[in-house]
Amino acid sequence: MTNERSSERSSERSSDAAPAIHRVYAVKYAEREARRADHFLGGDPHDAPMPMDYFVWAVVGADRTWVVDTGFDEGDATRRNRRLVRRVTDALATIEVDAAAVTDVIITHFHYDHIGGHAQFPAAMFHVQDREMAFATGRHMVDRAVSHSFTASHIAGLVVLVHEGRVVFHDGDDMLAPGLFVHHIGGHTAGLQVVRVHTEAGWLVLASDAAHYYENIESARPYSVVFDVPAVIAGFDTIRALADRPELVIPGHDPMVLERFQPVRPELGGIAVRVDRPH
Repeated sequence: MTNERSSERSSERSSDAAPAIHRVYAVKYAEREARRADHFLGGDPHDAPMPMDYFVWAVVGADRTWVVDTGFDEGDATRRNRRLVRRVTDALATIEVDAAAVTDVIITHFHYDHIGGHAQFPAAMFHVQDREMAFATGRHMVDRAVSHSFTASHIAGLVVLVHEGRVVFHDGDDMLAPGLFVHHIGGHTAGLQVVRVHTEAGWLVLASDAAHYYENIESARPYSVVFDVPAVIAGFDTIRALADRPELVIPGHDPMVLERFQPVRPELGGIAVRVDRPH
């Protein structure tokens, strides 16, 4: 991290810094057909469809836009039988965010669908948890049951960015700017972090894969891909405590996000919603 960035972060930590107001967007870039049994640890007795949407998020403040996660590209879509509806750069362009100009990207965790598009952000610093980098490059990746949701080339690309000085490491909970925090949750992966944002509606939490669906957190049933079950359960309580009210917890993959919030513009129905404005 450069001296300039260190000075900026130090200033942002000032105790008299008022929480800034941000706008928060969820933007869909991909989807897949799935069933209920796919999304709950131990399966589900109801054999019914339960599709999955893939999102990236944008946190827009007065002087900076932060992107949360980077999605995946055509290669991962083909290998993993996912439907890429639009490239992440095109998805973000619908809300007038230019990926090439974004200076800060928060990576919630290193699964393929959250870091696969990092090369599309050539000017960005990437904010990650220490524990996630150690996890994704360490002994647990020898176990296919753990590593199958990671793409090795994505991890290698992030390691290169470390050596280029473009990765900012966080050890647990941290303030990135007034009104913008990351909180280590773990569970789904060892170093998963959620993003807490101050908005005009109150404190909002982008839960990412700490809760894939509203139903995961509402019924306290972890998603089927999990590294540490007790951490997932404890994480549900932490997420609830971080948000000012339940509707300000935004799950990572639930198509209902596009139904519970209004589109940014009428023509963006099913594509982009502003999640800091609940109905």
